[in-house]
Amino acid sequence: MKSLFDQTDTSEILDRVEHLKPTARRLWGKMKVAQMLAHCSAVLQMANGEKILPRTSLGRIFGWMGRAQYSNEKPFARNIPTENQSKIVDERDFEMEKQKLVVFIKSFIRMAKMGQPGTPTLFWDN
Repeated sequence: MKSLFDQTDTSEILDRVEHLKPTARRLWGKMKVAQMLAHCSAVLQMANGEKILPRTSLGRIFGWMGRAQYSNEKPFARNIPTENQSKIVDERDFEMEKQKLVVFIKSFIRMAKMGQPGTPTLFWDN
């Protein structure tokens, strides 16, 4: 799986974002391209500590299982449910969401290089 902690992967990810078109065909999931960009931005906002959500009770109990599943080399499974706080259901402006995602990716990389810790997720502590 690609990682923002790897410079080559980051360059490839930013290039892919730059070349996205609003009419791109989705390969899985229900979101349109602009909604997917906003979803990725929301997740990065949580990782950057800009958006802090309370941990759920289920996350406190079973989070350790999720951490193992989502922090390895295996790609995410298709059609897994999106937690409500980063689910995007309204229409979004494609160009604005694309620009925002690039900013959040670069912010994440900058914070990682400075060694700033992440924030707890809904399911586990960092």
